[in-house]
Amino acid sequence: MNTILVWVGKTIDKRLVSLIEDYFYRINRYQRFEIQIIPELKNKGKMSEKLQRQKEGQLIIEKFNAGDWVVLLDEKGKSLDSVSFAKYINAKRSSSQKRVVFVIGGPYGLSEEVYSKGNEKMALSEMTFSHQMVRLFFLEQLYRANTILNKESYHHQ
Repeated sequence: MNTILVWVGKTIDKRLVSLIEDYFYRINRYQRFEIQIIPELKNKGKMSEKLQRQKEGQLIIEKFNAGDWVVLLDEKGKSLDSVSFAKYINAKRSSSQKRVVFVIGGPYGLSEEVYSKGNEKMALSEMTFSHQMVRLFFLEQLYRANTILNKESYHHQ
């Protein structure tokens, strides 16, 4: 199973970039994982929030393949603790899914078109985080899930 994380826009803070790169390399020791970045829209300052979501949504949908299992990271989605998320990842690995695609929207969230293509929504928290921070939080949880599945000492309970 390939796991793909799709997000919109460049990560601006160099400290976040460094941490994201660190977790990216850690995760790839355990599984095939890639990040696909949707470029920032040009002239987005002149667009309404809705139009920006729609245009970003079109670009996100282009990243999907037929048969992908699409998980939208959304504060209104299903909440899992770290152990349950590890079990979820393990179940997806055991299924016939070739690709599981996790999606983080831009600053204004996801378009209705993207929501209609998603198979499920998952929340990292009921709190709202910046879309840039969510990138790091998700990567840390995916790394943690892999260490749990491999019975390593990273996760303490």
